[in-house]
Amino acid sequence: MRRLLLLLLGLWEAQSRAPSRPNFVLIVADDLGIGDPGCYGNKTLRTPNIDRLAEEGVKLTQHLAASPLCTPSRAAFMTGRYPVRSGMASQTRIGVFLFSASSGGLPNTEVTFARLLKDQGYATALIGKWHLGTHCHNNTDFCHHPSSHGFDYFHGLPVTNLRDCKPGAGSVFTQAVRVLVLAPLQALALALVTLGALRWLGLLPVPGVVFLVLLLLAAALLGLLLCFLHFFRPLNCFLMRGRAVSQQPLSYDNLTQRLTADAARFIRRNAERPFLLVFSCIQVHTALYASKDFAGKSKHGAYGDAAEEMDWGVGQLLNVLEELQLTNNTLVYFTSDQGAHVEEVTPKGERHGGSNGIFKGGKGNNWEGGIRVPGLLRWPGVLPAGVEIAEPTSNMDVFPTVAKLAGSPLPEDRIIDGRDLMPLLRGETQRSEHEFLFHYCNFYLNAVRWHPPNSSSVWKAFLFTPNFAPEGANGCFPTHVCFCHGHFVTRHHPPLLFDLSRDPRERRPVTPGAEPRFWEILEAMQEAAERHARTVVPVPNQLSVGRILWKPWLQMCCSSSPGLSCQCPRGEQD
Repeated sequence: MRRLLLLLLGLWEAQSRAPSRPNFVLIVADDLGIGDPGCYGNKTLRTPNIDRLAEEGVKLTQHLAASPLCTPSRAAFMTGRYPVRSGMASQTRIGVFLFSASSGGLPNTEVTFARLLKDQGYATALIGKWHLGTHCHNNTDFCHHPSSHGFDYFHGLPVTNLRDCKPGAGSVFTQAVRVLVLAPLQALALALVTLGALRWLGLLPVPGVVFLVLLLLAAALLGLLLCFLHFFRPLNCFLMRGRAVSQQPLSYDNLTQRLTADAARFIRRNAERPFLLVFSCIQVHTALYASKDFAGKSKHGAYGDAAEEMDWGVGQLLNVLEELQLTNNTLVYFTSDQGAHVEEVTPKGERHGGSNGIFKGGKGNNWEGGIRVPGLLRWPGVLPAGVEIAEPTSNMDVFPTVAKLAGSPLPEDRIIDGRDLMPLLRGETQRSEHEFLFHYCNFYLNAVRWHPPNSSSVWKAFLFTPNFAPEGANGCFPTHVCFCHGHFVTRHHPPLLFDLSRDPRERRPVTPGAEPRFWEILEAMQEAAERHARTVVPVPNQLSVGRILWKPWLQMCCSSSPGLSCQCPRGEQD
């Protein structure tokens, strides 16, 4: 009996000394540029809470989004895999979901870190933006919903925050309306006038039925436009709690405070058990908004107001962790889904996009400004404080890092492209496990990154680059975002090569004359790209035209009103 008691005592002491599984608070900003937070060099935008994470943790200075667009980047973040592997990479111009009643989304065959942690007994929640689909066949299957991907609790936007969701903020569909509606209407009007003149002059006997058909076509186009303008906001801009619509259309009044308070409540409810919280900020994607406590207070207009309010939300979550004495047992991660959207400029000339610092390009393209994002990790007592790491890392690395810390094995039936960050963060190794990284522009392999062993160089080779417009601009302003194929890009033979360790601004392409190993470097990168391509298995394209179009049978509505008159604007209390 004495030996048994001693053995039990020894086991109890060993268990008490063993580190408990940490909690995870993963904060993802929307369209925040790497040049926006103070800890990355901004001198005028006030982000004290984000900066606090850098002071108390590790700052990654070459942290990369797996895609420069919301939907594919978030798919990669959730699964640890390049979005092309899950079909979350478009082959058309539209690279994200725009309608709540689309049938595409993150396939159920994909495994998210939330699903792994839920299996390990974690409480899991996603509060904020999802943007990875909702339904497949009907509006009750929720096949792509967060609850089908491991999240016990969801409160937020199933799609994204668009200008069209805020009255008076403009529209992201302006060009599409001009091409698909206004141009045909002008053509029909011209045809009517021309045919009418010819008939009146007696030069051409035009039957009356022709005029009737043209008028009906014009009326149909105009009717479709009016319906779109009237119904888009209530049908696509709404909040959900769980699987139910909670506010339709959404109200921007104190929206950040409401979501932040709900995130804090989730932490309080689960303070006694391990938890995973993904706080997926709606800011600073347009439409920009801020509460009265922040509106007009920054030095950067509406964008600065929104960014500073988002920073306040980060601070509230850090305060709750401290209050509940969970700080030392919680890994906090902060990033953005891609770079700032530099083409966001209002008709009045006010910039509604952020700063990408010294880096070229922005959201929608794979210049460094589009994919180099903030990467901050804090875990007091485990990770060092105030450390900067310049090695290439990816938002895909969160998946294996979180899984291993939670005690979950990685799926063995698929390729995981992310790498465990902990050895690098703790200083156990000085090198990133990513020798090569591949940068996709939607479905298309756009660039290859190579950090050779025993070298400080970081080579980046572009197979094609977007055609910025107007001339001399830092983005694709006529189309509002850069496209990935056709006449919108310039292909390079040989690929355009940069050494980012010497030229992070990507201003001076390396030439064969200046670099003796030019062809050897390109050959190594080409071979790596070919090896990678052989691992990419064709899967259904979730962003095909058929899957991204609005389907009335998938539409969600908060009321039992007939037709499409979905209205419950006071569904959530402020």
